[in-house]
Amino acid sequence: MTIIPAKPRTTVQARFADGTAYDGPIGATIEDFVQAARPEVPGRVVAAHINNQLRELSFALANDVRLVPITTADSDGTRIYRRSLSFLMIAAAAELFPERHINIQHSLPFGGYYCEVSDGPAFTGDELDQLNRRMRQLVDSNLAIRQVKMPLDEALQIFYTNNDLEKADLFARRRNPYLTVYELNGVRDYFHGFMVPSTGYLDLFDLRLYGEGYILQFPRRHAPNVLQAFEDEPWLVRVFQEYSDWLRLLGVPSVASLNRAITTGRIQEHILVAEALHERQLANIVNEIASRRPRVKVVLISGPTSAGKTTFAKRLAVQLLTQGIRPVAINLDNYFVDRQNTPRDDRGELDFESFDALDHVLFQVHLQHLLAGETIVQPKFNFRSGSRETGSEMNIGPEHLILAEGIHALNPRLTTGIPREAIFKVTVSAFTQLNLDQHNRVPTTDTRLLRRIVRDAAYRGYSATDTIRRWPSVRRGEKRHIFPYQNGADMFFNSALFYELSVLKPLAQPLLLQVEPGTLERIEANRLLAFLQWFDPIPEGVRIPSNSIIREFVGGSIMESFEPWRR
Repeated sequence: MTIIPAKPRTTVQARFADGTAYDGPIGATIEDFVQAARPEVPGRVVAAHINNQLRELSFALANDVRLVPITTADSDGTRIYRRSLSFLMIAAAAELFPERHINIQHSLPFGGYYCEVSDGPAFTGDELDQLNRRMRQLVDSNLAIRQVKMPLDEALQIFYTNNDLEKADLFARRRNPYLTVYELNGVRDYFHGFMVPSTGYLDLFDLRLYGEGYILQFPRRHAPNVLQAFEDEPWLVRVFQEYSDWLRLLGVPSVASLNRAITTGRIQEHILVAEALHERQLANIVNEIASRRPRVKVVLISGPTSAGKTTFAKRLAVQLLTQGIRPVAINLDNYFVDRQNTPRDDRGELDFESFDALDHVLFQVHLQHLLAGETIVQPKFNFRSGSRETGSEMNIGPEHLILAEGIHALNPRLTTGIPREAIFKVTVSAFTQLNLDQHNRVPTTDTRLLRRIVRDAAYRGYSATDTIRRWPSVRRGEKRHIFPYQNGADMFFNSALFYELSVLKPLAQPLLLQVEPGTLERIEANRLLAFLQWFDPIPEGVRIPSNSIIREFVGGSIMESFEPWRR
C-alpha cells in the first residue's frame, strides 16, 4: 500500500442504491445530483436520505454521501409535499386576500385537507377559482422556497400580524433567540418539517368548495401521480366538527392553549370534562342500541391499531348493563384457521391480517345458532401451537347482547346470512382536531403510533425500533381491511383525548431516544421527538381517571381485569 500526498478535493460524490455515482463541486445541492442522476422512482423526488438522515433537496453537500431519493410515494415525501403545497396556498391567499387567514383543520381519506377562513367571509366559488389560478401561476414561475433564520421577536411580530395567535403563543416561550422560517414570494411562515426547494414541484393539486370551507386536494402515497376521485365523507366531517366543538367548549383549540391550561393549574378540570365527553359518546351509542332492541342482538366493533378498542368495548359493556342489557363476548381471535391453513402474502409470509386467516364460515354458523337460541361450543385458539382447540359452551337469552371486536368486524362478508337489522356496527378511532397552530396539523396517525410505542414497550416487550419498523405494515393492513368498511358503521366513537400527548410525552421520549442513531427508524424517532417538544408534560399530582382510554396504553386501568361478559 502506497500513501502519497494529495491536493485537497474540490468535489463530492453521491452514490445511489443502484451502484451509480456522481461527482460534483463541494456545495452542490442534493437537487443537483438528483437532476443529474434522474433515478427511476415512483412519484416525484422531494427529499433524500443522506447517510440515513433526512435532508431537503436544497441541502448543500460537503462530503461524500450515500443518497437515497425520497419521493411522494414515501411517508416522509408525502408529508413534505403536503406541507409545501399548504405553504403555496397560504402564500397565494396572502397575496389575493390579505385580510383573511386560512385555518388548515384536518385531512380527508381520499387525499386532501379541509380548510376554512378563520376570520372574514368564506371563499366564494369565484374567489376559490382565483386562488387556484394564482397557485398555478406561482408553480409555473418555479419560485424558490427558502429557509430564513431571523430573530425570534421579528418572527413573533409576523405571527401576530397574520393573526396566527396560536403560533405566536407557542413560540413566545421559546428560549432560542432565533427561529428558522420559510419564505415564498415575500410571505414568511413557520412549518414543522421540511419543504421542497421551489414551487415547480407542486403542480399536482386541486381546490373545491366543501361545507363551510373548501378542500385542498393532493395525491395519496399509494398513487403519487394522480388525484383520487372526490369521496364525500360526511360522517368523518361530523366527527371532526364535534371534536372541534369540544375543544372550543374546553377552551383548548391548540397546543398553546393546552400548555397554558397545564401551567395555570386548570388541566385537571379539563381532563375530567374531556372524559365526561367520552362518557357522553358511549351513552349515545348505548341509547341507540337500546332503541333498536330486541332486533339488535350483535354489536361488532372495529378500528385501527391503538384506537382503544379494548377499553371502549368494556366501557360500552358497563353502559349496556345500566340499560338492563347483559353483554357476552365472542373473541374473533379464537376463529383463526390452523396455522398451516393461514394464507400467505405477496412475500410468501403468513398473513394473519387476511380475511381468510379467520374461519368466517364457522363464525357465521355459530352466530346463526346463537340467534336461534341454540348452544354452541366455542373454539379456543392456541397461539403457541398454532391450532384451534375446543373451548366452552355458550348460549344467549333475550337479555343478552353479543359483542365481537376485531379488524374484520365491519366487513360484510363476516356476517353473511345474518339479518342486517340484527347487527349494530361501531367504528373506534382517534381523530384529534388539536393542532399546533393554524397551519401545522397534529396527524391522527402520529397519536396512535405514540400510543403503540408506549404500550408495546410496557406490555409486549417491543422496543420503539421494533414498533416503528412494523408500523408501515400495520398501516397497510388498516387501509386494506379496516378503512374501506368504516362508512358501513352505525355509529362512530372518537377515542382521541386532547391531553393525551402530554401524558405520552415523558413515557415516549426515552423510548425514542433509545433508537439507534444512523438507522432509518431513528429518522422517524427524531420526527416524533421534534413533534413532542411542543407539548408540556402533565404535572405530577394530576390524575387520569382509571377507566380512561389512555390507561390502556400507559397502565393503571381499572378495566384491565374487568370482564362483565363472564358468566
